[in-house]
Amino acid sequence: MRARLADIAAQAEVSEATVSRVLNDRPGVAPETRQSVLTALDVLGYERPARLRKRSAGLVGLVVPELENPIFPAFAQVIESGLAQAGYTSVLCTQTPGGVTEDEYVEMLLDRQVSGIVFVSGLHADTSADHARYRTLIARPLPVVLVNGYVPNIPAPFVSCDDREAGELAVAHLVALGHRRIGLITGPARYVPVQRKVAGYKAAMKRLLGLADEELDELAELSLFGVEGGEVAAARLLDRGVTGLVCGSDLMALGAIRAARQRGLSVPADLSVVGYDDSPLMAFTDPPLTTMRQPVTAMAVAAVRALVDEINGHAAPHSEYTFRPELVVRGSTAVVPGLGRQAPGPAGSTDPAVPRPSSPELALPV
Repeated sequence: MRARLADIAAQAEVSEATVSRVLNDRPGVAPETRQSVLTALDVLGYERPARLRKRSAGLVGLVVPELENPIFPAFAQVIESGLAQAGYTSVLCTQTPGGVTEDEYVEMLLDRQVSGIVFVSGLHADTSADHARYRTLIARPLPVVLVNGYVPNIPAPFVSCDDREAGELAVAHLVALGHRRIGLITGPARYVPVQRKVAGYKAAMKRLLGLADEELDELAELSLFGVEGGEVAAARLLDRGVTGLVCGSDLMALGAIRAARQRGLSVPADLSVVGYDDSPLMAFTDPPLTTMRQPVTAMAVAAVRALVDEINGHAAPHSEYTFRPELVVRGSTAVVPGLGRQAPGPAGSTDPAVPRPSSPELALPV
């Protein structure tokens, strides 16, 4: 082994330690140096270790948190379709509580020699997680694209919905309906999208209603994502007299509606609720849910294009690209109790189920 390392090092004109790092597929080696070592292996007739052989050109990993929230299957479907059109087959990896972790999925994908990985709402969105895992992948080098969750020091393309604008638009809609006691329900504070929604909510409440930070603190409830989390948080805010709720996901909004009905309240006559995502079937709930729509198709297409460009050696800009959300007005919001019962539709529309005109086009990178 020592003779082999020495021969390869001499051929590649590098140190034996560098050869060892390349053979063990460890980070910290420049791409051109790594290629020199691999070329030396080929020239000397040594067989490359399995993990260093040419990647399976047709496979791309797609890692999503779970499939219970309908927005994640929606992302997966569009990304999978886009990759298929580009000649790639998706390896779908979904996480469940107590099941396979993101890191374990990544190891499996690396064993299958995938050409790249798309992460949707992964650990990159969690500010408490160790993000070195992504820098290690990029150093291999392995192309990655990260959706919904931005980390400034990871040199990769990011694709996000503008969560801050979503929070502001949702508040503005409820204020226009006469609401003043507007609560916020969303997930744990460690997630980047949550932090941005909270920032947008607070900015709009201060600008439109003149509320102070201490007043806003009692109107915001951070809970677990999902129907149950939304129900618990809504119950607390109903005790504080809110007439409108901005929710961090459609599932949380459904939980809020359930909490209201358990108290004998009607939605939207007694409580207006705004969701987030516009996941499938939200137009068919009771009542149909007013929500902030993520432009899933546009975001997924951008993620696929960025990854394919990276795989083909045309580096995509290592920036965050934010896409504008869209307010979709349906039946879960109405004029504040006491001011009337009929909620106005969007400007220029007589059908309350018609989305407010808004373009989900790509915004400038930030």
